[in-house]
Amino acid sequence: PPLASQADVGAGTTTAARTWAKGLAATVAEAGCNLDFAPVVDLDVNPTSPAIGALGRAFSADPAVVARMAGIELDALRAQGVHAAAKHFPGIGSARVNTDFGVADVTKTWSRTELEPYRRLAATNRLDAVMVGHVVNGQIEEGVPASLSRATLDLLRGDIGFDGPAITDDLQASAITTRYGADE
Repeated sequence: PPLASQADVGAGTTTAARTWAKGLAATVAEAGCNLDFAPVVDLDVNPTSPAIGALGRAFSADPAVVARMAGIELDALRAQGVHAAAKHFPGIGSARVNTDFGVADVTKTWSRTELEPYRRLAATNRLDAVMVGHVVNGQIEEGVPASLSRATLDLLRGDIGFDGPAITDDLQASAITTRYGADE
């Protein structure tokens, strides 16, 4: 069934978010899935971001709202027996390029505030897995996509305190294949 965007959910009430999340979780479970690559916990830092803001994929620019709404979604998925992978660590909401189609460098636009939803969700034991995005973030490791960056994973493990599964975004995305090729 059609679902509201995360942007619409984030602008609403927690009661409406619970109803939305229960419907989403029931649909995923009824389809026989036991893992959902969701929720998006990126901040809507750049409303024109072709990967997040322009598509209504962020709950909010406010990390507290993102953590609250994502927590509701994670709770609903868990109640249906569906694991979840929050994404796109360490944050791609400021990206000016969609990593599915090109290389996005957020070195100058990213801030540590984008870690806050992960920190809050980890602290409440809601994270089953975390998907690491393909953005290049020189504030963490110069010139290396986050998904291939040891320093990014060290940030997830150390600063965030998450020791569960970490997975990459799609390794066939242009952000990876245009720089490294399929074989590498």
